[in-house]
Amino acid sequence: MADTSHGVGGLTYDKSKRSLPNELNIFMALIIIVVIFEILGQVLPYMNNQSFLFDTRDRFDSIFNEARLQIIILQVAIIGIIALGVTQVIITAGIDLSSGPLVAATAMIAMSFAQTETVNGFPNPKALFGTWAMDLPVIIPVVIGLTFGAFIGLINGTFIAYFRIPPFIATLGMFLVCRGIALWWSGGNPISFPTEAYAWIGSGMMPVVWFVVLAIIFQLIMKYTVYGKHTYAIGSNEDAARMSGINVRRHKVMVYMIASTLAAFAGIVLSSKAVTAQAGMGEFYELFAIAMAVIGGISLQGGRGSIIGTVLGAMVLGVIRSGFTYIKLDGSYQLMAMGGIIIAAVILDQYRQRSKA
Repeated sequence: MADTSHGVGGLTYDKSKRSLPNELNIFMALIIIVVIFEILGQVLPYMNNQSFLFDTRDRFDSIFNEARLQIIILQVAIIGIIALGVTQVIITAGIDLSSGPLVAATAMIAMSFAQTETVNGFPNPKALFGTWAMDLPVIIPVVIGLTFGAFIGLINGTFIAYFRIPPFIATLGMFLVCRGIALWWSGGNPISFPTEAYAWIGSGMMPVVWFVVLAIIFQLIMKYTVYGKHTYAIGSNEDAARMSGINVRRHKVMVYMIASTLAAFAGIVLSSKAVTAQAGMGEFYELFAIAMAVIGGISLQGGRGSIIGTVLGAMVLGVIRSGFTYIKLDGSYQLMAMGGIIIAAVILDQYRQRSKA
């Protein structure tokens, strides 16, 4: 029998204790959830043997129900953009509750500088400012929106890193501030009729394109750059990171600025897709973004997780939400079930941490 000892105090390598990559576990869970909904479509009497993801009525050129797949992906894309930033915050052992209202505030601010001057030959009935703020190049409302988001992140990061305010309290306060800004900006009235260039940002499947591109970029950043290594180091042990020479306070500010900028971009994409901006946009988005990260294996205690895991967590959440609608589950029950799933994901994370310890 081969000796598996490594010559260090007689320690041996036990193959039975190897664990699968966390991302693979989440992917397997995604497959299992799809199978469960497929089975429910066959066994529930009122479903009439419908399929969840497959085309059983020859309505499409492929074997898949493309309409449902597109709906699932579009549902998670915009919140997924927020989740990419929230993931980085949670890896530092922080939290960001301000992203949902920030989406609404950014949507209102950016849309007010993206309006067209005339609608069907008549003056824009929803114009917020004068002609000086109409038909501007699309880069202007985008930059204004992203700058606003970065500024909110700077405030969050400064309060947390320099004033030692707990992230939960600091971002909860900003939650209320941003919701107030969204309501105050136009007196609660919606802002509509953007230019064609602005409307293109969120048209069709563009939200999915933005989500995928940003996910690839931040996966590479988190895995191969100093920024990513410092983020994981701070989340694993902040004191050790500080003693190793990392400017922890400055880095935390940077992380919160990136997270808020991504949330602001999500607001731009959402208002572009809806071709309007309303103060109530982004409701519960911060909670769903956190849920995507937690379901994706991001540890709430920091230091562990990946962007790929968050993307898979977003798909799991999207499939579950679409599946609940597919089996005609009442909306109130859907919310209760989603809450239970989030709690279960946190319990699983705690068990996983104790197991690894």
